[in-house]
Amino acid sequence: MTQTATMNTDAHAVLSTTRSLPLLAVISFKFEALVTKWVARKRTRRALHTLEAWQLADVGLTSDVALIEARKVFWKA
Repeated sequence: MTQTATMNTDAHAVLSTTRSLPLLAVISFKFEALVTKWVARKRTRRALHTLEAWQLADVGLTSDVALIEARKVFWKA
């Protein structure tokens, strides 16, 4: 996941320095960023669902709160 974030940051830096981009490139970049965010949410929520009570306590969550978060669909923040 860190590698993906690094690539997105690098791509964003390159795109930010370009004066004018074709519309399709802008749309493609924004779509890729959105999908990457959705994948990260899904992966994080799946991992959250597997944590034990003592691990949840370490991060300051109750099992009820963790379950509510884990049940959210990937497109909801």
